[in-house]
Amino acid sequence: MDLVQVFTDLDAQPWAELEHAYGSAEDVPALLRGLASEDEEEVSSALGELYGSIFHQGSVYEATARAVPYLAGLAAAGVQSLELLLLLGEIAESGDERDGEAAGGCRAAVIAQLPLILPFVEADDARLRQAAVWAAARTGAAEPVLPALRRCGEHEEDTLVRAELLAATALLDPTGAAPAVTAGLDAGEPAELRIAAVLGCLDAELPWTSAHHEAVLSLLPLDALVADRFDQERMEPFRYIVNTLLERETAADREAALSLLDAVLRSPDAEARAEALWAAEEACDYSREAAARLAAPLIRLLEDPSSARPALTVVDKLGTYAAPAAPALAALASGGGDLADGALASLVRIDPERAAPLLARDLPERPTALGAACRFRDGEGVAPFPYRQELLTAVRARLTDPDLTGNEPNRLTWLLTGWGERAAPAFPELLAVLETFPVFVPRALAAADPVKAVGPLREAAISGPEEGRFAAARALHGIAGDSGPLLTVLAVELAGSDPRRLREAAGATDGLGRDAAVLLPALRSALGTDEDGTTIPRKDADLEIALALWRLTGDPDDAVPVIARVLAQAESEWMRWTAVRAAKAAALLGPAAASLRPALERGLAVPERAPAMVLALLAVDPSGRDRTDLADAALTSAERHADAMGALDALAALGPENLSRPHLDRLTDLAERDRRVWCPGRSGSAAETDARFQEAARALLRTAGTISAGAATARPTTA
Repeated sequence: MDLVQVFTDLDAQPWAELEHAYGSAEDVPALLRGLASEDEEEVSSALGELYGSIFHQGSVYEATARAVPYLAGLAAAGVQSLELLLLLGEIAESGDERDGEAAGGCRAAVIAQLPLILPFVEADDARLRQAAVWAAARTGAAEPVLPALRRCGEHEEDTLVRAELLAATALLDPTGAAPAVTAGLDAGEPAELRIAAVLGCLDAELPWTSAHHEAVLSLLPLDALVADRFDQERMEPFRYIVNTLLERETAADREAALSLLDAVLRSPDAEARAEALWAAEEACDYSREAAARLAAPLIRLLEDPSSARPALTVVDKLGTYAAPAAPALAALASGGGDLADGALASLVRIDPERAAPLLARDLPERPTALGAACRFRDGEGVAPFPYRQELLTAVRARLTDPDLTGNEPNRLTWLLTGWGERAAPAFPELLAVLETFPVFVPRALAAADPVKAVGPLREAAISGPEEGRFAAARALHGIAGDSGPLLTVLAVELAGSDPRRLREAAGATDGLGRDAAVLLPALRSALGTDEDGTTIPRKDADLEIALALWRLTGDPDDAVPVIARVLAQAESEWMRWTAVRAAKAAALLGPAAASLRPALERGLAVPERAPAMVLALLAVDPSGRDRTDLADAALTSAERHADAMGALDALAALGPENLSRPHLDRLTDLAERDRRVWCPGRSGSAAETDARFQEAARALLRTAGTISAGAATARPTTA
């Protein structure tokens, strides 16, 4: 095929009417021609731009399908054949169609070009044969592809091509591939082929046996064995093996995955351990059993200089099973540098009492640990970090440093605020930096010495730096009940245009009672219009302002139209939390917001929003809807890891006694299965949030009478 033939009808295509990732596809013809340029820079630029536009981060478009024949034609003409075969394979593999492309349209376009792709499996260049095998397999078109691959396999000697053939066969014909992938495990085969056989056995869904286990252990480390393969999903084979076994969700496969991890974490080979640590991190996020099984070998790696740093990340995934790591973490934290800082941060989460004196010892060099101390959790809430006299002394010394910048002032004052009046000795240092850090210091002053803080806070609220007046006035109101300065500041803030500050100011009216009535005109003026409310911060501000108006007037007519507008405009997936906040606002209004019911019902179909919509519907129309549908929506949200904790709140509000047996069975599965439940938007690690979910789900089930208290406590909450 020559280039004239390739480009015959290129300009006849309606490129300007088609779209790719960056809009109009009218630039595609020039890019396709650029691939055939004699200028290497132009070729490289054209290929990069095509990847960015018609295959943007794995997404494909209608323009992509139109470009496929030209890409295949260029490859057949010997133009950038290797690169274009790979691009065609990636296009065929993508399931992310955008901008009007019909489902499977791009794959169908590549399948139509198999007559140009398959001849490459007989190419003289082994790398081209390998790429063609890989690309053809990505189409999923077993009937035309498998015969060509079998013919190739009859005489193929190149190890990488043989590995690609094995993988392709397992993908296209899992049942028929079983004998070949099993035979590939033979110890006499090249290592690259043996690891392809292991992966092929998984892809063919064959049972995992001791032969697979021993093959993996004999091949370690694995990454280098697939470095010259094209399958990006399997570029980290050990991780892929562990994840695939866990995702089968059977006891035998879980045991296989965890046994393999345990063995490799104990390996004398540092590269093999590194691969296992990466896999263990994901396993602990996925599996409730993994943390308990892997804690011992992971903690032991903290004492190995070659593995301590990556092991720290995984230890943080162990939840309560990390407790035995405290001595090793303390030993690491006693050293210097980033490793000591990271170890101390882990110790803060595991054993804060032991961490406190170590944090005090070298506070300026422990930014990560200080950040962890400011997120210290105690049960469900965030608790003050343990008070120690030496730590207070260290904090006071840091406050006097003229170079104090970044997040540190916020974190230091957070510690002092949590300690309350025990932080009183730091009052002079706080007062000295009040004007330097006017946003953070007021809360700490008020906590450390409420009596002495009144005067400085009043002065700061009236005449201090403008950016800190709100914080000072709020702190003053909290300790002295003096609302005058706060009302003055809120009036100024409500007259501004920054939606984040508007939202905070409107929310601050909640604690002012009837005193805030003077702000009603300012609140009404601060509400945005349909044109204003285009951004998430603006919508969030309008919701808070609407609620402030409702609290002050008791008239829902101020709030309901705003909530309705936000619900109507927050359809985008990026506005998840705004839609949730709108639903919560509707719930606060109760039956007065009954007109919002249709908008709230539409949100039930979106798992990320469903729990908030359920709670809102129960509040605005308590007897109006079949609760079976509401329970289904809430459970689906938890099952899809969208808003699991919110789902439990919704199920509790529905009443456990009103849940059907199928609903309770689904909830039991979520509470008792091995796979963790993800709780996005909740603070803490996957292990911590899942443990809270599991405990709350079991409590709900006990209330429903489906499991006895003894049965629920017999199995400890996993972490």
